[in-house]
Amino acid sequence: AVRGRRGRKGGSSALHIKDRIPIHRRPAAVADRLDPGHWEADLMLFAASGQAVLTVHERSSRLIVIVRQPDKAAAHVAANLEAILASLPNNLRQTITFDNGTEFAFHHILRDNIAIQTFFCDTHAPWQKGGIENAIGRLRRFLPRKTDLATLPPDQIRDLAGRYNHTPRKCLDFKTPAEVFSALLHFECESTSPLSRGRTDL
Repeated sequence: AVRGRRGRKGGSSALHIKDRIPIHRRPAAVADRLDPGHWEADLMLFAASGQAVLTVHERSSRLIVIVRQPDKAAAHVAANLEAILASLPNNLRQTITFDNGTEFAFHHILRDNIAIQTFFCDTHAPWQKGGIENAIGRLRRFLPRKTDLATLPPDQIRDLAGRYNHTPRKCLDFKTPAEVFSALLHFECESTSPLSRGRTDL
């Protein structure tokens, strides 16, 4: 998300986010990445005005979901986040952490509709959601800011998510994010999920 934006009346955009809960009130256990079901989200923005990709990252498995946005509107962001997370068992959608971009201003819809707790980083402290920041850094190798999404085949974003989720990671004992998340999901509900396959067409 764009850093350091200001509201219409000046000051941090954090002041204009309804029911915002700061990250210091988030359960301390989230930080160690051992407990699954804690997510981070951000928008990847591009040179062309209005173009954006929503990225959502699960902290323990490192699974990522990538969704093309029609624009940066908070209503569309909240709707896509709900579509991604709603089918998960409660234990796999405990919290989600954002920066203070106004595109996340409708976070309270997620609390009301799917009972996930929402938290916000301190202003100008994106490192507090380091998982998604690291993931976006990796994705930028393939989706630099100069990318024109209007000319990008839809399959390319889906394939990028699949490549990311099926790449073994040293931090996961050389398992892939998809393998780890799939195991978590089977443990919770003995079913499969489109998320573990890197789907982006939710």
